[in-house]
Amino acid sequence: MITEEATEVAPVPVRPPAAADRRRHGRKRAWDEAPRWQIYLPLGIYLVFTLVPFYWILLFALRPAGSTSLVPWPVTFDHFEKVWNERDFGIYFQNSVITGVATLLLTTGVALAGGYALARFDFRIKRGFMLALLCTQFVPGALLLVPLFQIFAQLKMINSLGSVIIAETVFQLPLSMILISGFIRNVPYSLEEAAWVDGCGRFTAFRIVVLPLLRPGLIAVGSFAFVHAWNHFLFALMFLSDQTKQTIPVGLNTLMSADSVDLGALAAGGIIAAVPVVIVFAFIQKWLITGFSAGAVKG
Repeated sequence: MITEEATEVAPVPVRPPAAADRRRHGRKRAWDEAPRWQIYLPLGIYLVFTLVPFYWILLFALRPAGSTSLVPWPVTFDHFEKVWNERDFGIYFQNSVITGVATLLLTTGVALAGGYALARFDFRIKRGFMLALLCTQFVPGALLLVPLFQIFAQLKMINSLGSVIIAETVFQLPLSMILISGFIRNVPYSLEEAAWVDGCGRFTAFRIVVLPLLRPGLIAVGSFAFVHAWNHFLFALMFLSDQTKQTIPVGLNTLMSADSVDLGALAAGGIIAAVPVVIVFAFIQKWLITGFSAGAVKG
């Protein structure tokens, strides 16, 4: 028998008015959000520490020699003309471009082949090979100088840009191969299988299907290989003795002597060395972000 108490319906909770929800949500959001000064103050301090050295370089490069003004006025380009013509920075710049572009192409090509093998094939020593690649990142570049110098001496490649290009490629390959293998794993294997069903071979399927999807990753890997070869000082110093074969980092070192330092010329040379790298990253920053976000999904 159903009692009267059992037939009672539970009271439905009354929803507070929308205005009350908005007020409560607004109060919570006001408490959670940090004041603007707590955001802008650390960013401003970081910006000052970042931009002041660059302004100091521009100041020494653009103001006349002997001036102590904190504003580069009157502006002069004598320091740039001096380092470009008298200090042979035009030759250093050309050698750095050749070294950087060749290292980019060689590193990207070899890392692409090795990364595809690591991503698509299974073999017994795969884990050990990956571990060896990772361990090479803990080896300082200075430890490679003696064996590389002996190898290049036997091959009669000392004092040639080819020795620097090969050394930079050897130094960049392990990390580049690991990164590209991660990018290739993000491409579904079913896309290649569909291309095989349509009659494509493995290389044709890779070229048509996989390679276009790897553009962000290739740009990211190639750009870092270029920048490292552009800025690296040690290999160029040890393997190149002829002044006409030296690169920009070694050329900057020639502006400093034990007795004096030409600050204006050194600052102008530093700007010449930095401008190409800034331009490269300004044009490829979108691809860099896309490439690294794609490589971080799974590896």
